[in-house]
Amino acid sequence: MTETVNKLQNIIIVGDRVLVKPKSETERTKTGLFLPPGVQEKEIVQSGYVMKVGPGYPIPLPSDNMDESWKESDEKIKYIPLQAKEGDLAIFLQKGSYEIYFESEKYFIVPQHSILMLERNDFFD
Repeated sequence: MTETVNKLQNIIIVGDRVLVKPKSETERTKTGLFLPPGVQEKEIVQSGYVMKVGPGYPIPLPSDNMDESWKESDEKIKYIPLQAKEGDLAIFLQKGSYEIYFESEKYFIVPQHSILMLERNDFFD
């Protein structure tokens, strides 16, 4: 998996989107979570591992600096971070996602609102 992460090093995910690598249909997580074949055949719900995460939802800049034109503006964009983190298992709606191929591997670009559930294994960190 580290080889895949190195390939994705130059990829930047924009906004509230997440890059997900679909997991194989027969793969089961450490906690035993897996989608039954009937659900996967319909292709309404997919699962995969979060590889990269966008910065989140942009917060509009306050307009109170308009009156003080002499002041230098510190125009740094701030974001509300996403719930998804790299390494999470994501269950998402395929309808809201975009399928792409990068270096002959299949990925999905998924907006956060299409993610139904996340499984994270770092509860004790």
